[in-house]
Amino acid sequence: MRIRGVDLFVEEKGEGPAVVFSHGLLWSGEMFRAQVEALSDRYRCITYDHRGQGRSEMPPERTIEIETVYEDAVALIEKLDVAPCHFVGLSMGGFVGIRLAARRPDLLRSVVLMDTAADAEPTDNVGRYRMLNLVTRLGGLPLVAGQVVPIMFGKTFLEDPARASLREEWIGKLKALPRRVYRATNGVISRRSVEQELSKIEIPTLVLHGEEDVAIARPRCDRLVDGISGAKLVTIPRAGHTATVEEPDAVNAALAEFLDAHG
Repeated sequence: MRIRGVDLFVEEKGEGPAVVFSHGLLWSGEMFRAQVEALSDRYRCITYDHRGQGRSEMPPERTIEIETVYEDAVALIEKLDVAPCHFVGLSMGGFVGIRLAARRPDLLRSVVLMDTAADAEPTDNVGRYRMLNLVTRLGGLPLVAGQVVPIMFGKTFLEDPARASLREEWIGKLKALPRRVYRATNGVISRRSVEQELSKIEIPTLVLHGEEDVAIARPRCDRLVDGISGAKLVTIPRAGHTATVEEPDAVNAALAEFLDAHG
């Protein structure tokens, strides 16, 4: 779909109330395939790839700002004519979901914020992430995969022999990313805090947090929950920063209960 000057890759499955899924940095809508499979019997599940990621078009700018990705989400929901919809955002997608819920509640029935936070990137992370991103731009993801993988996945998933093939699949996807994905990473690293906007969120809100998530430490998750009136927190045991892949059954159960209650 042509959205605000770029082609975004969009997939749909199922019929019923619309659920729009917004993915995390470095991934694509494919990270929600288990959730789409579980929910599409009664929901219209819509996944899309952010500009500059997945199968969407890469714009020319060196930094793809989070505000730009948020504006894309607004335009996508309006063009699909699915408002009010449920919105599920993980990590970077959660940055988008927070902004939507605070600024455009008319577009949403509810919001699910997974492994995400409302603050700016902590200072302790910025220098390390910028260095990893520089190496990515110059030499590609394979050079930094050893540092990135433990950020993206929890210890349980990385050490479970029963999931060796799944782990290999997703690490392979990471290593295959084009170097130009650094442009999206620039926007995530430089994003500003929107903690001051949390008090504006009044729609039903579910916060999911992987217990082994090191990218979003638990205190940051707690501040997100505390800032949103009525927000419900569900922790996902044995999951890291990519809970939809690591512990899909637990995520699916939490999503189904929440969406069915607000559908």
